Amino acid sequence: MDLGIAGRTAIVCAASKGLGKATAMSLAKNGVNLVINARTKDALEAAAAEMRKTGVAVAAVAADVTTDAGREALLWACPNPDILINNAGGPPPGDFRDWGREHWLAAVEANMLTPILLTKAVIDGMVARKFGRVVNITSGAVKAPIDVLGLSNGARSGLTGFIAGLARNPAIAAANVTVNNVLPGAFDTDRFRGVIANQAKKTGKSPDALFAERMKTVPAGRPGLPDEFGELCAFVCSAQAGYLTGQNLLIDGGAYPGTF
Repeated sequence: MDLGIAGRTAIVCAASKGLGKATAMSLAKNGVNLVINARTKDALEAAAAEMRKTGVAVAAVAADVTTDAGREALLWACPNPDILINNAGGPPPGDFRDWGREHWLAAVEANMLTPILLTKAVIDGMVARKFGRVVNITSGAVKAPIDVLGLSNGARSGLTGFIAGLARNPAIAAANVTVNNVLPGAFDTDRFRGVIANQAKKTGKSPDALFAERMKTVPAGRPGLPDEFGELCAFVCSAQAGYLTGQNLLIDGGAYPGTF
């Protein structure tokens, strides 16, 4: 399918690895020029080199976008994107009794306020041009909270509530500007493996045993592949998805047990 977005430009955050990188690569394969961001310069430049092989233009901005300076650097490189992919590594797992105010502030800064501020910076331009796609990569834990991911559960749920209202603003929705969240379940990424490793240390079980236990909760019987996630995000950014907005799109191999 031709997604109708060739020649457009996207900002993709946390694009040096994992789901962010997969999303950027799927957009590149559909002809979207990229401005990609991550904090680690070497990994980001390596990812950019891979994406350039698709023939699109790729600029890499190594910066911490949870800071004012980092966001300014990213938006200076791409002040008028057609597509914005908000993404950030989740806060560490643990017991809420061990988290102080500074842990909560860091989680809210990275997983709620930063995507809101980036969206604020670009959405009026999207409205003026009558095309825009904002996709927030959040977590399946928004619908089915995971006990050890309390920081993520809380911060990402705040973003979800904000987006629910923003996406339904008539001045935005009627201008062919959509705002959606994509909620990954268990995907084979460094983040997922890190959570498993953390649980192994605390429980004394082997990572392999814990991985097997987790997969028993996934009807598909396996973790998702980053490429599968990237392709879904690319479709949400497509010309054909102009009537899709304000949604939380869960991609988790059937793990969520609810009807709605």
